[in-house]
Amino acid sequence: MDLCKNPDFACEVTLQPLQRFPLDAAILFSDILTIPDAMGQGLYFVEGEGPRFRKIIEKPSDVEKLKVIDANDDLSYVIDAVKAIRYELNGKVPLIGFSGSPWTLATYMIEGKSSRDFHRVKTFMYQQPNSMHQLLSILSKSVISYLNAQIMAGAQVVQIFDTWGGILSNPAYQNFSLSYMKTIIDNLKNDSNGNRIPVILFTKGGGQWLDIMASTGTDAIGLDWTTDIGEARRKVGNYIALQGNMDPSVLFASREDICIEVRRILERFGHGSGHIFNLGHGISQFANPEQVAVFIEAIHKFSMQYHSRSN
Repeated sequence: MDLCKNPDFACEVTLQPLQRFPLDAAILFSDILTIPDAMGQGLYFVEGEGPRFRKIIEKPSDVEKLKVIDANDDLSYVIDAVKAIRYELNGKVPLIGFSGSPWTLATYMIEGKSSRDFHRVKTFMYQQPNSMHQLLSILSKSVISYLNAQIMAGAQVVQIFDTWGGILSNPAYQNFSLSYMKTIIDNLKNDSNGNRIPVILFTKGGGQWLDIMASTGTDAIGLDWTTDIGEARRKVGNYIALQGNMDPSVLFASREDICIEVRRILERFGHGSGHIFNLGHGISQFANPEQVAVFIEAIHKFSMQYHSRSN
């Protein structure tokens, strides 16, 4: 959090991968849980365990105390970081901003930390549906403020990370997750020059919902590694772009196997535009940077025959 809350440090961390690898975009260094922290939930991290909150949502009255954040005031350190990064990039590559989805933020706020069975949040959802919708509404308005502030500060693409949407049943996903992400997309602003900012929507474990995700108005869908990118393209590829989707654990494989997997994904997607090659989830802290270099080099080497300018 010290890195996140210092705009100069956040800018430096954002730029470091670009100084080491020939990447096609930069992504803001921050955390998806800055919004609950700004609401007073007390975000902190435990080594080896991840994020935790000092305050958690346990009952409807806890929700009633929450207020929609004003990102320019409550998360000014993130907005200042976006401005600094955009200045330092000087047009070399686009800058991607992001936020956690309302459902994912609510999950952490109710569970208080990462969970295996999500007992607390699902119990709250089914026993207190009105309060859950109230919480998600507050969070969606806060995300709208947050992403719009990033756009005004210079973010050229924004991504919504729905890390825990995949734990829900089909009707619960549409009711408690997707509908709020659609509301966010509907309320995003154009940039200062009047240009529409592309949106990437990512639900981990959401491969079965590609068609309804595509109907939200998103410009791209991020795929985790459990979804076949060829099948995804056949379902929605004529309407939106696809981002992904190599298993991050492949970076522990040999150089040869990394190259094989890159080629396989390119072949599954096929020829033409609309593919943003990426990992299917966050990179592991144990990944060897030299293997990352192999991964990026393989993409540059093999993708030209699929994504040439003539396509």
